[in-house]
Amino acid sequence: MNWLPALIGALALLAASTALGLLWRARTGRARATAATSDSPALTPAELADAAGTPARFGERATLLQFSTEYCARCPQTRALLSHVAAEHDGVNTVEIDLGQRADLARRFNVLQTPTILILDAAGRVRTRIGGAPERDTLRHAIEQLSTQQNLGEDSHVAATR
Repeated sequence: MNWLPALIGALALLAASTALGLLWRARTGRARATAATSDSPALTPAELADAAGTPARFGERATLLQFSTEYCARCPQTRALLSHVAAEHDGVNTVEIDLGQRADLARRFNVLQTPTILILDAAGRVRTRIGGAPERDTLRHAIEQLSTQQNLGEDSHVAATR
């Protein structure tokens, strides 16, 4: 076997896998806004009920919805982070869904990794999606941006009714 083509092939494979790894890392934990409109279907607390049938408790301003699995290594830390961030903001609550028990929601929201976080507005519409473990500042910014959008929407609604 000629060693030069094997070396070139190995280096090409290494470069390609490094590029894919960097791309994956760049996309993980990043918030992406979704195109929610007033006629977008909203989630209800009953749709996210636990195994006992108790409806989820949504926040008045926002809900941080975490999809996790039993074997997810980063989910416990993400759960704690979401709880801390929700406690910092009035009207924000957290809900966790175990995809092992709710595969229907995994298909509905195209959840391909855990943790995946959806940030819902006050009406239960998905406004932001985060794939992977988020950073505290990413969550804070997404909640503040959502609050700003809701305030602008309320102001424009009040102005339109005058």
